[in-house]
Formats: sequence, C-alpha cells, structure tokens
Amino acid sequence: MTQSALIAVVLAYFALVFWIAHRTGRGATNEGFFVGNRASPWPVVAFGMIGTTLSGVTFVSVPGAVGRDGFSYYQIILGHLAGYLVIAFVLLPLYYRERVTSIYHVLETRLGSSAHRTGAAFFLVSRTLGACVRLYLVVAVLHAMLIASSGVPFAVTAFVVVALIVAYTYEGGVKTIVWTDLLQTACMLSGLIVVIAILLARLDLDVPASVAALSEAGLARMFVLDPMADNFVVKHFVAGLFIAVAMAGMDQEMMQKNISVRTLGASQKNVLLMLGIMMAVVLGFLYLGGLLHLYAPAAGITESGDRLFPAVVMQSLPEVVQVVFLIALISALFPSADGALTALTSSFCVDILRLRDRANLAEEAQARIRKRVHLAFAALFFALVLGFEALGSPSMIVVLLKIAAYSYGPLLGLFAFAILTRRRPLDRWVPVVAIAAPLGCYAIDHYQEALFGPYRIGLEILAVNGALTFAGLWLVSGKARP
Repeated sequence: MTQSALIAVVLAYFALVFWIAHRTGRGATNEGFFVGNRASPWPVVAFGMIGTTLSGVTFVSVPGAVGRDGFSYYQIILGHLAGYLVIAFVLLPLYYRERVTSIYHVLETRLGSSAHRTGAAFFLVSRTLGACVRLYLVVAVLHAMLIASSGVPFAVTAFVVVALIVAYTYEGGVKTIVWTDLLQTACMLSGLIVVIAILLARLDLDVPASVAALSEAGLARMFVLDPMADNFVVKHFVAGLFIAVAMAGMDQEMMQKNISVRTLGASQKNVLLMLGIMMAVVLGFLYLGGLLHLYAPAAGITESGDRLFPAVVMQSLPEVVQVVFLIALISALFPSADGALTALTSSFCVDILRLRDRANLAEEAQARIRKRVHLAFAALFFALVLGFEALGSPSMIVVLLKIAAYSYGPLLGLFAFAILTRRRPLDRWVPVVAIAAPLGCYAIDHYQEALFGPYRIGLEILAVNGALTFAGLWLVSGKARP
C-alpha cells in the first residue's frame, strides 16, 4: 500500500477518535476531567484499561523478545494475578472509603503532608518516564513506516503525535479517555487476532500444530527453574506481584479510571475482568511472537527485537494487514499516552498545586490552570521522546521495567507503611528516605556480584526498594498516630 494511502487511513482513524472526544467531552467540568464525575460504566473502563496496561511496548516488544526469552515473560503476568487481587481487595476499599480524587491523599491522612507530596512527586517522575518510553517506541515505528522516507525529521513526527494526544484530552480528561480507550483497545486486539490468523495461514499450521512447532523450536518455554538466572520463575513472580501493585494500584493514572466508577463493587469487578482479559491477551502476544520467529527466517527477514514485528508486516504480509497493523499500533499507543497525560495533569493540580483546596479560585480559574499544566506536561513528553530517540535501545520493555523498579519502589514503601503500621514519620525525613532507597538499590545492583556471588537480583529490586523505604520510614517515625 502506498505511503499516502496509509496516511489517509491514519487520518480517518483520528477523525473517529476526535468525534468520540467531542461527543464525550462536551461541558466537562474539573470533576469530569479528574474522575469522570464518578459515573463511568465499569465494563467500559475494564476493557479500555487493557490498552492502558499493555501499550505499544507490549504490542511490539513482547513478541520481539520471544526469540531470546521464550514465553518466560508470562511468569511476570502470573505475579500480576496476585498483585491485582491485592489491588481489588485491599487498595480499592481504602480509596473508596476515603473518597479520594488523588490516591495520594491517603498518604496525607495517614502519614502527613510531606508523604503526600513525596508520593505524588514519585508518581509524576515514574509515570512521565514510563509513558515516554511507551510513546517513543510507537512514534519510532510510525516514523519508520510512514514518514522517514519523505525526509521529515523524527522530531516533527513526535510533535504531531503529542499534539494529537493533547487535542482530544484537553477538555474532557477521564470523561473522554474512558471511551476513546474502548475504541483503541478493540482495534489493538483486532490487530493481534488478524496477524495471528495470517501467519498461521502462511505457515500452513493450525493452532495445535503451531504450538508443537514452537515447543520443538524452544520458543514456548515458560518456566525458568535455574535460581541463578535473571528470569528465574520465583524472581519473576515476586517482581510481577510488586510491579502490579505499584504500577497499577499505587499509580494515579490506573486508579483514576477505577475510582471513576460509581461503586466499590463495580470497580472491583472492573479490576478482575481486566485481569482476566489481560492474562489472555499477553499470552496471545507471546504466541504471536513465537509465530513471528518461525516465519521470519523463511521469509528472509533478519530483523530482531522490537523491529521484528513491524519488519514482518511491512516486508512480507498483504497490504490489508499493513493497514490493520498500523491502526492496531496507533491504538496500542494512545490508551497509555492519553491516560498518562491526563493523570499527570490531575496529580500535579490536586497534589502539588492543591487546586481542590483553594476555595478562593473559581471553577473557571482552576480550569485555566489545569489546561496550562496539561500543555506543560505535553511539552515535557515531547522533550523526553527526543531524549529516548538519542539514547536508543534494542528492547524498550527492559528499559520500562528497569525504570519502574527504581521509581515505584518508594511509592510501594510509602503505601505499605501507611496501611500496615500506625506510626507517623517525621515530615522532614520522608523525602530523604524516599530518595535514599533507590540510591541504595542502585548500589546493591552495582555491587551485587561482590555481595551475592553468582546470584543476580533482577526486577525484584522493586521489592527491595520498597522494603528499604519501609525500613527507613520506621527509623524516622515518631509516636504511633491515633
């Protein structure tokens, strides 16, 4: 298919997204922007959150890593199963009981204002970096597929993509993205199914025969039983548990959609439904990765890692599949990017600027400030995407999980301390502890060969990070709170 035809398809897709944004965002108040007026239908939220959870990193990086790691990534997803149960039955009841707009308000009521600001600050850093990793990956693929041959710089492509995200989230926020995420997740999953069907036909295999072929090629190995391996099953399960709790349950982007549902019971159903769909979808992406690695050598394709999936589609599959892939890729990008931009705006306005507590500011004045913050975060997204382009990486999912291990650890420790103890840390020491814990983890990671010999700490460094934060808060805490 010609480049102009692909661009026309992309423009038609965006026209549909903007129509949905216009329909759902009309007359949105600050309450609608932040938490969707707490009236979002839970099945819509559950399905749309699949796109937010998985993103373009899963769409491109997970299949690309199968050649190196087999299906071992699913060990992390099994850990997610335990983590999402903690979210549904421990964290959500707490958030609904306190009727929070920002989940970091819980830290203030239990640990003090310094803990509130520290938690929000770590979320802002964590989500900004994580969202920009996801955004960069998909922008890079789109640029290579559609734009690079015309000589347009990468920076122009990145600017246009960020501007489009701003345009349809600017007014409605959560009230809009609940519905746009529904469309985008449906398109992403449709792309997954179509490409799998085409590859099975090209390989002349049915599902049972393809599973046998993957096993014979060593691509379907899931459980790693060597304790010294970086992806040892216990290490991955523990990491997956804490990654889910921290990156979903203690993340304003993920939780703002859950708490936009009217009742706790419906929100819990949302989490459990999303968990079930997510586990099936990730298994589908791993299966797709196996098929890609079976097909690529026979088709003469030598690309690997994040470049494998786009290369197979653009060099070897029919034009209609290229269109499906392109729409699915865009759909994988936007649920994570739009939600992140909205959540970061919400958290900065509510937690740092404390707009909701400033009774002297009229609704219109608060809206003006919120829109300026929205634009400022969009500019930061653009700058960081350019930074990741300069950095480069063969597998962005590794980068994403490494960032999470360091930046979400203090949030894990803060929430654990707030929930599991009745002690109150001294305000001035909270940010010191939250910064010292990741630095301590970096030292452990750097010197772990001397400390542990052949054993290597991997993604479970997130749990270590949270434990160091918890221990530090205990040491600087005063008398028990009433």
